[in-house]
Amino acid sequence: MATIKGVSSFSAEQEAQALRKAMKGFGTDEDAIIDILTKLNVSQRQQVLITYKSTIGRDLIDDLKSELSGNFERVIIGMMTPTTLYDVHELKRAMKGNRDEGMYVDDALAQQDAQCLYEAGEKKWGTDEVQFMSILCTRNRCHLLRVKCMRNKPAYFAERLYKSMKGLGTDDNTLIRVMVSRSEIDMLDIRREFLTMYGKSLYSFIKGDCSGDYRKVLLRLCGGED
Repeated sequence: MATIKGVSSFSAEQEAQALRKAMKGFGTDEDAIIDILTKLNVSQRQQVLITYKSTIGRDLIDDLKSELSGNFERVIIGMMTPTTLYDVHELKRAMKGNRDEGMYVDDALAQQDAQCLYEAGEKKWGTDEVQFMSILCTRNRCHLLRVKCMRNKPAYFAERLYKSMKGLGTDDNTLIRVMVSRSEIDMLDIRREFLTMYGKSLYSFIKGDCSGDYRKVLLRLCGGED
């Protein structure tokens, strides 16, 4: 289950004006930005993005980039970016005539493909389109369903999060990517797996590993203590 679900009563114009107010003049109200964007889902944020441009005449992404910095900025910009990993038209074109139409599933290959897709896409902001196309457009459908199951396992993402924070230093790329991308999908399940696997809550790990506004927004995406 998701931790970020959006709000039922929603005015894109009202939220756009509130964001402008948080960034206008001297200083930036980071808490207001966090409060606004973490209560909205990705679809609602996109509506705010469009409305911000049409009613205020400014680009919201540009304004956020100019006011924010560091990992906090990266989380916020990530939240404002649609999670499209490849162009639909390119995918349809690439699929013609190349797919294995069989039913056989090789578990070892499926596990390898799951890791390759993670390395090619979810691990970084950009994507390796060649890697995506080679897997998504050539494997049979049964195989891809198995890969999807592996990739979406909450335990898989719990492990990624744990490894991103354990030891010296933090793998912020992985931490940001997983927290942003899974908050509207299965963050509650990931939290449960994290606690079971490591005996500590994801919330406590983030709290101890990060600081400032970066920590605030990640904790909001996490959704609470377990």
